[in-house]
Amino acid sequence: MTASPSAPGGIATARRDRWEARTSVPLALLGVVFLIVYAVLVLDERTPHWLNVVLATLLIAAWAAFLVDFVVRTALTPKGRRVRFVFTRPLDLLSVVLPVFRALGVVNLLHRVSFFRGRSGEAFRARVVISALAYATVFVFFIALAALHAERDAPGATITTFGDAIWWACVTIATVGYGDTFPITGLGRFYGVLLMIGGVAIVGTATATVVSLFNDRLGRMRHGADESGETGQVVQPELDLDPSDDDGPDDAR
Repeated sequence: MTASPSAPGGIATARRDRWEARTSVPLALLGVVFLIVYAVLVLDERTPHWLNVVLATLLIAAWAAFLVDFVVRTALTPKGRRVRFVFTRPLDLLSVVLPVFRALGVVNLLHRVSFFRGRSGEAFRARVVISALAYATVFVFFIALAALHAERDAPGATITTFGDAIWWACVTIATVGYGDTFPITGLGRFYGVLLMIGGVAIVGTATATVVSLFNDRLGRMRHGADESGETGQVVQPELDLDPSDDDGPDDAR
């Protein structure tokens, strides 16, 4: 239930909503910039020192912006609801630790498309599928970059190129785990744990979507069969192959 502006805390909630409406798109785009800058820093080792300093400054500025945004939104939340606000915004909280999660906010912009805003089952499933694919792509790309950054200079590392990192991320998130590439540093293993948790969520979402699709199709088929019976169409009787129920003309008395 939305609090009215005259209710205690209602003004603070309205101010937070206005803040979020004004900053959601710029911060989502800033998350994309963060991801691009981080990718350049990790993948291109030939960049001059001055450019590395500029890119690192951009990363720090983006992280600071995400931190300030989260602190402001928490402060604009009524006091009795701040703890709940923090724990019901896991993506925003993660973006303070790992700013790339703000890049996932761009996916939410798809929800403003008229089709995805529909309340039909098709629109809901399309929204879930598109969001899951976009989240998975950005998530895997970032974890691969981060793992490569942490692993490639470690002695005995098996993740030394971006191709190795992508391969490891894909087989891990798909719960295959061939074991040919794996992280050996503490930070790399931390990213591996994040990837495993994300993989469980993504696979679970995909499974639930497929099951929902099959249930919907079966429901339509049953509904169509019921309607065809009501309209007087001839329905082929089931074939009874039980010989004990044979009441043919030879057994008539």
